[in-house]
Amino acid sequence: MSQSGPILFVSNADRPPFVAALDEARLFPVVDTDWASAARAVEEVQPAAILAAMHGGHEPHMAALARKIAEQSPYLPFVAVDAAGTLPHNALPFSSRGGNPDRLIARLRAALRVRTLHATVLRRLPEVKVALPQGDPARDATVLLIGRGAAYPALSVALGERVGVVGALSIEAAAKHLNTRDLDGVVLAEGFTARVTDAFLTVLAEDTRFRSLPVIVTAHQLTQAYDLPNLELIPGEPAKVAANALPLIRQHAMEAQLSRTLRSIDAGGWLDPRSGLLTAEAFARDFAKAVEQTLARGGGLSVARFAFDPGNSRAQLDAARILSRLMRQMDFGVAQKDGSVIVVFAETDFRTAHMIARRLSAVMRHTSNGKHEMRSDPVVSVDSLSPSDTARSLLARLSADASRAAS
Repeated sequence: MSQSGPILFVSNADRPPFVAALDEARLFPVVDTDWASAARAVEEVQPAAILAAMHGGHEPHMAALARKIAEQSPYLPFVAVDAAGTLPHNALPFSSRGGNPDRLIARLRAALRVRTLHATVLRRLPEVKVALPQGDPARDATVLLIGRGAAYPALSVALGERVGVVGALSIEAAAKHLNTRDLDGVVLAEGFTARVTDAFLTVLAEDTRFRSLPVIVTAHQLTQAYDLPNLELIPGEPAKVAANALPLIRQHAMEAQLSRTLRSIDAGGWLDPRSGLLTAEAFARDFAKAVEQTLARGGGLSVARFAFDPGNSRAQLDAARILSRLMRQMDFGVAQKDGSVIVVFAETDFRTAHMIARRLSAVMRHTSNGKHEMRSDPVVSVDSLSPSDTARSLLARLSADASRAAS
């Protein structure tokens, strides 16, 4: 992969063999610095990524280096090698076990793809009126937690305080979530044999949809290599697992956020980069046109409204992303300010729309957040276009139906 700068290697000791191999392979030219000079070297070298050895002497300088890296634009990957404690929010964990440089090369390439995507979005933003989403990407992330051991409840809480969590007590249940949701990470906890773990990781590695997904294993040593660049073994207490998994999850959430922003730019700004659905203005335009054409030509048109507690904005966002993933190409939707999500089913009668809405609603019920979990089950209402309808009257009736259903 071509890059705009070298790799900056930060250490107070000599290069380990796996880092020297990067330079020798001429894939990533490496520039060395010590911890005391690291923050200044970021300014002078303008690296494409930072690789830091956490082997002592880094403690007084770690926070300053992390802040300097976080200030850079586009995204500057920061990989922390063999960290023993909790990492800064932007430091990606990497264990050098086995000394295999191929794992490190894969990790760096995956991170550099996010950097390239960020640079592309920044370059294209002036083309249309699209706002780059602000704030921590991790706040919108969703993680699949798979496990059934004693640590599962504590892991669920530790992760849920930081991101949305979808729980699965079996590999079969996990597979369903992988196929229906946009996930930003998988945490495979205890409760499975080494053979089951190996089979699950092999399946993930063979599916290109999941190859860049962060996969955190907490309970097994990995006996072989997998084509999963962001696979990491993080044992320990649930709070440590969650904290050190979060940087990888955050990077994936940022990549997904940037990809949605790029799609919005390609669509002329009519897609909402956060939800993946249409903006309110674009929805109003397309819905009015769809109603007009259906009344003129005949056929069916149905609308579903998924209403959530207005105080649980995360449930609405999760639902919007599920819908943007599972909707048919001819359908379209919008996330509204009142906490609901509306989806228009083109060429669909009431009975079929009701069946589709019920299935979509079932997928939405599994995400939790933290200790104080809010109910995320949507109140669903479905209606169809009648010959006397306008776009406004159909939406008004749909909202009235939802109010009656909620009361």
